[in-house]
Amino acid sequence: MKAYERISINPTVCHGQACVKGTRIPVHLILRMLANGDRVENILDEYPSLTLTDIHACFEYGASLAEERVTPLETL
Repeated sequence: MKAYERISINPTVCHGQACVKGTRIPVHLILRMLANGDRVENILDEYPSLTLTDIHACFEYGASLAEERVTPLETL
């Protein structure tokens, strides 16, 4: 399954943010929850409409965005 089969962008849903298809759950919400230490199992419990495939699609979508553009990080 390709990640983009599970991700949708619709200007009338969540202001056009990328969401898990068939939901109003933005990809950035799932990625941020994981980045903040939430476990996949807890996210699936919190959002029963999501599947493990949906979470993997969020990872794939986020990774594709990260490789499309080079954004220099500020040096500390």
